[in-house]
Amino acid sequence: MTRAIKHTLAIVLSCLLVTTPALACTGIGFKTADGSHISGRTAEFGVNLDLNGLFVPRGIEFHGTLPDGGQGLAYTSKYAAVGTNAYGEKALIDGLNEKGLGMGAFYFPSFAGYAPPDGDNKAKAVSPTQFVNWVLTQFATTEEVKAGLKDVAIVPTTPPGWGTMPPMHYIVYDADGKAIVIEPVDGTFKVYDNPLGTMTNSPTFDWHLVNLSNYVNLSPFNAPTREFDGEKFQAFSQGSGLRGLPGDFTSPSRFVRAAVFTGTAIPSKTPEEGVAQAFHILNQFDIPLGAVRSMDGVNVEAEWTLATVVRDQKNLIFYVKTYDNTDVRMIPLKSQDLDGKEVVKFNFQTEQRIEDLSSEGQPY
Repeated sequence: MTRAIKHTLAIVLSCLLVTTPALACTGIGFKTADGSHISGRTAEFGVNLDLNGLFVPRGIEFHGTLPDGGQGLAYTSKYAAVGTNAYGEKALIDGLNEKGLGMGAFYFPSFAGYAPPDGDNKAKAVSPTQFVNWVLTQFATTEEVKAGLKDVAIVPTTPPGWGTMPPMHYIVYDADGKAIVIEPVDGTFKVYDNPLGTMTNSPTFDWHLVNLSNYVNLSPFNAPTREFDGEKFQAFSQGSGLRGLPGDFTSPSRFVRAAVFTGTAIPSKTPEEGVAQAFHILNQFDIPLGAVRSMDGVNVEAEWTLATVVRDQKNLIFYVKTYDNTDVRMIPLKSQDLDGKEVVKFNFQTEQRIEDLSSEGQPY
């Protein structure tokens, strides 16, 4: 067996191993007809991350955390931002800032490799879950983010509540519609331009782009009627143009579906319509509790969609719905005091409201 074949088999095996439960997040981004940019994602996990809302004003002091609990990068928020945190940490893990920059952290198992927490890295260290907070409070565009990466190092610090150090990579969208993927590998950052706006989990982003070549035949148009030896054959139903679209919840399959659904979507006219369209697309990746599970000895671990968020990067509104409450809620960034003196928390863990229409009936 040649070294090239062995390498290929290793990559395939890695793909199979890293698409297990507890890490199936899917991200999308697209422009509306008026040029506004909308982005969003689902957040799946095998445990409850206690996701809640967080607003960070300008002028708030932060510091990164080293693996030994020491202080890493010290910085002050330049821009206000809103989004979600996990396990009560005072740091955004997904969000949107006042310049229309949106960002999210995605699981990246078997590939993430953080920088050693020593030497020059100590003074510029942040944990994997603090990196999003730093980016959103410091930069306005993806080009600024690229230039600023030299000033930060993600070190293998286990954040509060996680139990183990989470392997992550990241997607950043700006208000002009540009998107980049940032992947910490072997202690350095690999940065990719992402014209699709699509994001999932392992393998690496460049692998997912190559894999899309397997699906260039897919089309939103139904397959035409074919004639063979005088007999006509036509598709049984609608949707034949997308026949062969992968339907499972593995990371490669979700990447393909997300790219196809956003690429074939009819452009929304306004940001408000774009937000609704984003939720409809992301609904295709909603995991019912029990559909994806794994065995850990005698214990069964089931994954579910904890939350779905959408970012209106023109009107600066952060939208969210959760597994237990599918009502869409929003936090307009402009409604907050951008120069406030403290970080503000919003409770996302609320119960589903069901509207009773009994009294709304009208004679036909």
